[in-house]
Amino acid sequence: MNAVARYADVFRMHRAALIACYELLPDEQGTFAAWEGGMSLIGIADHLAGSSQRLLGMLGEEAPAPLLDVSGSADLPSARSRLQESTENALLALRALNEEDLGRHVQAFGREMPVAALLDFLIQHEAHHKGQVWMMARMVGVKPPMFVKLG
Repeated sequence: MNAVARYADVFRMHRAALIACYELLPDEQGTFAAWEGGMSLIGIADHLAGSSQRLLGMLGEEAPAPLLDVSGSADLPSARSRLQESTENALLALRALNEEDLGRHVQAFGREMPVAALLDFLIQHEAHHKGQVWMMARMVGVKPPMFVKLG
């Protein structure tokens, strides 16, 4: 497996597990937040959907990522749909890259960085917020699935 395919596969494994966890959450728990001022379950789903699109949009013209509607989801079913749509868009953008793209530099976070570093950030960001969702799922009585979806 080449490095580009590996990035797409790792992102897919994390995002598929996240989507599986969101499927287990009761619709009425969408506004649950673990602490005062924290993001709700809907908020985290929208944040991850939007941030994956924004980060992949930084890759430039070689791998444009279709953008989602920027308004927030009204409910948990809408957030699930947005997360699924952003996953499909992200995987299209990732699979459009080639090995040479990984070393190409792009502007991100006020600095120039290699595409590979931006993709590492994308996956780390996904895992960070996925951990929050796992904790919040347990707080509302849901046992989350395995942290990645293999296969």
